[in-house]
Amino acid sequence: MAAAPGVRVGRPESRSLDGPNCSGRSPPSARATGQTAFVDWYLDRPEEIAAVRHELVAYLTRHAVSGSDAGIADAELISSEAMGNALRHTAGPTWVSLSWGGEHPVLSVYDLGEGFDPDLLVAASEPDPGHAGLDDEDEFRESGRGLLIMRTLSPEARASVRAGGGMLFQTPLPVRRQPTVSHDPPRRRTGVLPSPDEAEPGGGFGKEAFLRAIVVQLAQAVEGQQGPQAAEAAVAQVGMDVGGQMEAEFRAATDTVGRMTPEQMGTCYVRLKHAIDGRFSVVEAGPDRIVLENRACPFGEAVLRAPALCRMTSSVFGGIAARNSPAGASVVLEERIALGDPGCRVTVHLGPPPPESVPFAHRYGGSEA
Repeated sequence: MAAAPGVRVGRPESRSLDGPNCSGRSPPSARATGQTAFVDWYLDRPEEIAAVRHELVAYLTRHAVSGSDAGIADAELISSEAMGNALRHTAGPTWVSLSWGGEHPVLSVYDLGEGFDPDLLVAASEPDPGHAGLDDEDEFRESGRGLLIMRTLSPEARASVRAGGGMLFQTPLPVRRQPTVSHDPPRRRTGVLPSPDEAEPGGGFGKEAFLRAIVVQLAQAVEGQQGPQAAEAAVAQVGMDVGGQMEAEFRAATDTVGRMTPEQMGTCYVRLKHAIDGRFSVVEAGPDRIVLENRACPFGEAVLRAPALCRMTSSVFGGIAARNSPAGASVVLEERIALGDPGCRVTVHLGPPPPESVPFAHRYGGSEA
């Protein structure tokens, strides 16, 4: 089939997948096409095989069950030999597809060459003294060895001549897909975010409303399935990680090095909270503790539905304090908007909490090395 000037030949008509990348870029990245886990590659030069092989192996690694290293290594060898054979026996491009709709992926290699008899290739893998030294016979024998390797590693491999010209090689690869667990929970219909009044004038919900809903609903889901302690633990981990990034940004912006003073920590707290629409202010910043008050929660009224989110403030503040205090830190959430208080009052103790606050304090470790 003739192609327009500057345009590569498209996918053979016998294939039902979308056409390959015909831009001339080499090699293309893997693309998912359709609902049955198809991934496609297009190549027409031998030097493209290595890049396609690496992408194929990376795809298999992402989706295979753990402990599949040996199977993936065999799959890499099979795919490399299949692509190499196709390019040796074709005058045109080659298409490589990976279908993983079942337990094992199926590799398909299509070419538009004149075709060959697969049985002859197997026979060519055996030494033939009468043809020793002939370059074309050596190449033919090399192809036969490649197909024999593929059939040894994958006995179900099949090679056939296509009615419209060219060859089709198909084989399952010795890798199993990571099984998934279905989750089909009942939909909650009350107290769910985003609320209808958060919809944009033009329809749909904006990014802020969407992300707030994700955080709140996730905290609610963890609490409902695993209990309040699990929800608080998850939020605390997120707060610790995010708080570390916030501290790093503050240090870079203010040229702060070494341990921060209580005053600097208070400034850091207020700065990071104001950036996300909190209204925190420092009431006290001394050698033993930092006290802050707040008049607006960054989560808005939604925090009333997920009080566990208060752990975010605790772990952000506590983590920063602990990294800047050799005795560690502890945080007491004295008042909380999430529990119906008119505002928040947070005390960060630079060290162990006083005895009367021990049952209510969140403890955080000492300075990082």
